[in-house]
Amino acid sequence: MTDDPTRRVREAADARGLEIEIRESPRAGSLEEAAAQRGIAPSDIVKTLVVKGKGDQYCFALVPGDRAISWAKLRAVVGVNRLRLPEPELALAATGYERGTIVPLGSTTDWPVYADERMRGKRISMGAGAHDHALYVDADALLAAYGATVADITDPIDGIRGALPKE
Repeated sequence: MTDDPTRRVREAADARGLEIEIRESPRAGSLEEAAAQRGIAPSDIVKTLVVKGKGDQYCFALVPGDRAISWAKLRAVVGVNRLRLPEPELALAATGYERGTIVPLGSTTDWPVYADERMRGKRISMGAGAHDHALYVDADALLAAYGATVADITDPIDGIRGALPKE
């Protein structure tokens, strides 16, 4: 029997009393293709972005697939002057997950979670800690389980083509 690549995510969800579903999900070439494969709207695929602040300070930003992070809005909510996306190796070191698989659940460190308000009231799909897998969860339950700060932290994307979840 092979080890479950999503085990960390499942165990973290259990520890937080969070009901999740993980399904196999082939890689897609676009956000629209990923949404069609999953049978959901592009806005219901949520990207988990690792955001680096000063020194070794990180946070997670949860962004609907059809939107882009607004650096000005996120900086204002976090209360800092500088934030950036870290290099892939720093994101891996900060979370234990490779880009394309990152999710707050099971991260090696429980970084603060900031979520776009447009997620509320939805069942969403996001990374599951391993390639070729997708996690499904009630957004409100996820936000509550992490004590997430929920605010307007995104802007619309002009033409969502190519807006694949990167983390």
